[in-house]
Amino acid sequence: MGKQFGKKTGFKRPKNPGKFELTRCSKKSRRVEEEKIPHSPSSTSSGELSEEENGSLSPVEEIAYKEPSTYDKLLNMLGSSSKSVNDANKLRQRQEEGKSDTEEDEDDDSESSSLPEKVDNDTEGSDDESLGDKTEDQSEDAETESEKEISGSDEEHDSGIDEESASEAAISESPFNKHLTHNLSKKEVDDLSTKKWKYEWKVPTIGMSNCWWVGTGECFLKDVDVKASYDMKPKLYQHWLDVYKTSSGSDFHSSKEKFFFTLCNSHRDILHCNKKPFYLRGLEEDSSIRDAYIMHSLNHVFKTRDLVIKNDTKVAKHQKNAQDDMPYDDVLRDQGFTRPKVLIMLPLASTALRVVKRLIQLTPSAHKANIEHLDRFYKEFGTEGVEDSKEETEAPRSAKPQKSSKPSDFQSLFGGNNNDHFVVGIKFTRRSIKLYSDFYSSDIIVASPLGLTTKLGQIDRDKSKDVDYLSSIEVLVIDYAEVIAMQNWLHLSTVVKQLNLIPSKQHGTDIMRIRHWNLDGYARFYRQTILLSSYLNPDMNALFNNQCVNYQGKVKLECEYKGVLPKVLLQVQQIYQRFGADSVTDIDDARLEYFSKKVFPKIKDSIQGGTMIFISSYFEFVRIRNFIKSEDASFCILSEYTKPSDISRARVWFFEGKRKILLYTERMHFYHRYKIRGIKNLLFYSLPERKEFYPEIVNMLEGSDNVTTTTLFSRFDQLRLERIVGTANAKRMAKSEKDVFVFC
Repeated sequence: MGKQFGKKTGFKRPKNPGKFELTRCSKKSRRVEEEKIPHSPSSTSSGELSEEENGSLSPVEEIAYKEPSTYDKLLNMLGSSSKSVNDANKLRQRQEEGKSDTEEDEDDDSESSSLPEKVDNDTEGSDDESLGDKTEDQSEDAETESEKEISGSDEEHDSGIDEESASEAAISESPFNKHLTHNLSKKEVDDLSTKKWKYEWKVPTIGMSNCWWVGTGECFLKDVDVKASYDMKPKLYQHWLDVYKTSSGSDFHSSKEKFFFTLCNSHRDILHCNKKPFYLRGLEEDSSIRDAYIMHSLNHVFKTRDLVIKNDTKVAKHQKNAQDDMPYDDVLRDQGFTRPKVLIMLPLASTALRVVKRLIQLTPSAHKANIEHLDRFYKEFGTEGVEDSKEETEAPRSAKPQKSSKPSDFQSLFGGNNNDHFVVGIKFTRRSIKLYSDFYSSDIIVASPLGLTTKLGQIDRDKSKDVDYLSSIEVLVIDYAEVIAMQNWLHLSTVVKQLNLIPSKQHGTDIMRIRHWNLDGYARFYRQTILLSSYLNPDMNALFNNQCVNYQGKVKLECEYKGVLPKVLLQVQQIYQRFGADSVTDIDDARLEYFSKKVFPKIKDSIQGGTMIFISSYFEFVRIRNFIKSEDASFCILSEYTKPSDISRARVWFFEGKRKILLYTERMHFYHRYKIRGIKNLLFYSLPERKEFYPEIVNMLEGSDNVTTTTLFSRFDQLRLERIVGTANAKRMAKSEKDVFVFC
């Protein structure tokens, strides 16, 4: 049954040629039978019924039909188990009754108008469905079959008039169509692989006077019509306006949502490195950007589906009326190797919950009459069943309850489900949304880097598994990249490298409908990447510059920072010491050498204890730990891999002075936000990535006399340095002939 339901082209399997042989055979048999039927007196001289009389048959014409023959009974019997045979039999009967093709189409539409809902409700998405199982069941085949027969664009279903000629011109000029129909030459691809992008224009951004957008190529923001719908589907655009007005929005056309959607609609790679997330009291800005990329993703999915369905109709009409094969030109090449087109990468299940809930809210009501497995999604991604963190019970007995001392941003970020291992497929049908859909039949995949990396690891252990559903991703969204950087950036980089590769299997896709640039292996040059973060680091820069090679170009945000030094509440002398490094690859060795020769001897010879060394990278932590251990110094450690029992012991030892030195990593602080007591001297071996950590840690210092902090930096630490001391100070410190700078 699955093969019969999957006869249509499009996202599913290629057409079965046997269907059309049967159709021709039935037509030939029908012509033979019609010759035996006597014509009515009102027939024309040519022996055919006139159009007027064809609409209302006389009783004589009805009597002329024979009783069901053996052939009719055979067709009826086959039709009960085969939709293709049943359709051919219906067509034969209706033509024998003298009905026109127009009447036939109208009847089919009216009879099948409720079919998708029935199929959706009865057959799709059981709760015991295995996540990521690539084998498609019969119900999904049947649903897609019905979806293609009935679904269409908003213009086709809502207007009720034929606007095909006008819409064809508009579609061909749309950014969506222009982006996907452009064919790159071999020379252009070679240039893109080694191209160094030049940012040639600058435009101020909304709501941030210290930031501006820069981009490559021609500036597309100056001539934008603020009243335009930006190539969005009408129903989708109107629903977005209604949701915006409901949330007490004032002027939508000058809003942050509309501006960022304009950036997304350019189909260029986007780097937003100063997004204020919800957990840092940036709920409005965070929501605006999230709404924009969700609407861009929905628009991309719905337009892709409409294009495939439209071309399916063309193929079906041609095969119905013509004897020769369909000439597959570039117009009909409308898809990739697999169906998923949008991949949204998120760090935690709580952030995935926020995005998916908003995605459902922004989907027009007509497309979400039924939302499958929503309860299961809330149960697995909500806070239900999530155990409270044990870190509250791991603090020393003399410490105050940690719950009250946690900063508000920590509570907002980690107050929900902190699971970082998930992959969920989302499928859109004509009137429903299906969560936990099979990956190969999904339109959008929401996943964490660790979740997809695990899927990639399964391929090495089981050769029958694959991740070919990542082969045709056209929109990649990486949100809360600053949190992913605190997890493991290598997971994200590994996943991005696996995108848009030639699949290992065909997966039932009609190869005649696959775009040329997919077949040529150029898909990564068409993929749009939207990278969103609250700060920028070298890893993000490297990914955006080297792995984002969209031929349309790039847009990124540049900012000037005021710094966070005013947030230091204590009277502290902050000393910055610059060390020399010849290149980026020499930074780690140069930093360790400067520390071991210029800084550590003073710490070792000091009688006073209470020295905490803050280290940003775990690899730096390992080198420092090994060095201090070789010097037989008194120290304890707090890193992200320290056992809970050792954490409590180390905090007590340091506070009571049993250990003079404490090594403390940024990731440890990110995940636990302990308030370390007993700090007399503070050394930043490397500056924190997150600027809010600097004043937070400096304010932990105890004592009032001669309290100092020491920070090591180089000219290659510009990104971190400017976020802490300000852009102007950072430039002066990098160019100055002096190596020591003091802030009081």
